[in-house]
Amino acid sequence: MERKKKKRVKIALIIIASLLVILIGGFYIYTLDYYRADETALQTISADDCRVLSQGNFTIFYPESGNSRETGIIFYPGGKVEAIAYAPLLKKLSDNGFTCVLVKMPMNLAIFGVNSANKVYDALPHIQDWFLSGHSLGGAMASSYVGNNSDKLSGLILLGAYPINDADIPTLAIYGSEDEGLDLSKLTDTQNKLEIVGGNHAYFGDYGEQEGDGTAAISRAEQQTIAVDTITAFISST
Repeated sequence: MERKKKKRVKIALIIIASLLVILIGGFYIYTLDYYRADETALQTISADDCRVLSQGNFTIFYPESGNSRETGIIFYPGGKVEAIAYAPLLKKLSDNGFTCVLVKMPMNLAIFGVNSANKVYDALPHIQDWFLSGHSLGGAMASSYVGNNSDKLSGLILLGAYPINDADIPTLAIYGSEDEGLDLSKLTDTQNKLEIVGGNHAYFGDYGEQEGDGTAAISRAEQQTIAVDTITAFISST
């Protein structure tokens, strides 16, 4: 009887171990299928640009000398999107005087790097004011971070995303009118928001078209320019 019991336990453990292997393997394969940065994004971080610096999991976009606002923007990428796809957007923001820090997330999923912002502050101690921003899943995780760290930030900027808690700091939400995946009802209580007419979900980054997204009626560059102008005005008024 005891031998049969041990055999059943052994079989159960083998089954559980096999299921774990299948689940882990399936998740790993899932993470390998992500949106790659396009050529425009890759050219933005060309090696001869002294204003772009790679530092561990961060890519830092510096403003031109003499044009710094001493204000920084930490950016969390969208889910399953190669981080560098947001280089054109952040380069434009750095042209407006902001020091921008693009965070590369584990497996391209910000859910595994919610607290990444904590490692940025000490790396750039000269920055006086920090804003946290994110696209899609990155925006949701940025909102999650703010829940316990609002004292470290001057504002939250969401692109194609909505806050997942009640942030007690100024919040800006920007989204495209053709974004078919965003639940607009979740933005009802967000005071600062802008709908980019003709914009969609994917065009905040440079990684091609996104499955399930609406068709944009404006160019990617146009959507990003509107976003940059709106973010600049928001930070200037905060």
